[in-house]
This record gives sequence, structure tokens and C-alpha cells, in this order.
Amino acid sequence: MPEPRSPRDGPAGTGVIALVMAAGASRRFGDADKRVAALPDGRTLLAATVESLRKGFHDVRVVIRSGDDPELLGLPPDIRVIRSVNAAHGMGSSIADAALALNRDPELSGVAAAAICLGDMPWIRHDTLARLTAAASESRILRPTSHGTPGHPVIFGRAFWDGLMSLEGDTGGRTLLRQYGEHQVPVDDVGIVRDVDNPDDLL
Repeated sequence: MPEPRSPRDGPAGTGVIALVMAAGASRRFGDADKRVAALPDGRTLLAATVESLRKGFHDVRVVIRSGDDPELLGLPPDIRVIRSVNAAHGMGSSIADAALALNRDPELSGVAAAAICLGDMPWIRHDTLARLTAAASESRILRPTSHGTPGHPVIFGRAFWDGLMSLEGDTGGRTLLRQYGEHQVPVDDVGIVRDVDNPDDLL
């Protein structure tokens, strides 16, 4: 594993790229597409999450299903998407598709880490994201905690991207966390554990 180093500075002062995972079926939400569910302020859930993350990361890419229309999902026209061909197999497979796309992108050769973000978490504070990106390096896995409860995003240093590319099924990144451990970053931010499983969570 490479020696730790600080992330390469990007336009917003961070070398961490954000992957917004939005290719899942969200079966617990019901028949409606959770990604376009409306928040009380009128914004759709996925669009609000992306808007928030773009204030904390210099590069945000949204992972969607092969047949998704970014415009119908409310995504801004300049957002870059990654289409997961294996999304139907679960979160781990979607992460693997996304990590492979990052690894193949020559523009990202100097990026130190990737933040795995969930598409239904628009309430994470910007100072939390800043603290995480400042602590990121190629050889660390970072995870924020709120009052002892682990949350998202989880930031995987580039040394672990091969592991991300090997994920499959619905296990997500838990396999890598168990194998390599995580560096926990305590934050005073309930937004890192607040997500949307059913329509009542939107309120």
C-alpha cells in the first residue's frame, strides 16, 4: 500500500471525487421512484443531494442505471453520470462499475480518494465534507461518526480502488471495511446518518 499523502488540490481545494450512488431499486420506498420524490422545499431528493455535495467536492459524478434519463431524474445538464450495467445485482456491483469507470479515466490519475455517497442524503453539512476531504489520503478509508454511530460518505483512498472494483452483489463496501478497517472521524452532524427509506422520511 502506498505511503499516505495529502489529496491533490482541485478547483475547490480537494482531491476527493464524489460518487453519488443512485442506481438502486429502493424497494422499501414503495412503487414510486425515490430519486424524484419531492422534499418540502420542492426540490427532488436526488437533485437536492447532488446540489449539496457539489458544494463540498470539486468533482461529483452520479451513478445511475443503464436506462435512466438524467433529465427526468432532475439532474443538472452539466453533471457527469456513470451508467452501471450491473445495477440490478446490488449496491456492491454498482460501486464496482463506478470504480472501474474512475480508474479508466485519465483525468483522474492524480485523484487521491473517492467518496461513496448515497443519493438520499441531502442533509450532510458542508463543514463535515470539508473535514473529511482534508483528512483523506490514498491509503486511508475514512468514515464519519455522529455520537458514535457511523454514517456516510465513506471515503476510500486510491489504494482501495482495486477492492472497490472487485465488489459484487449487495454488500456495498462493508467487505473492505471489515478487511482493512476504517479511520473514524467524529462530527457533530446528524446529516451523516439521516437518509430516506420511506415517504415519511422526506418531511
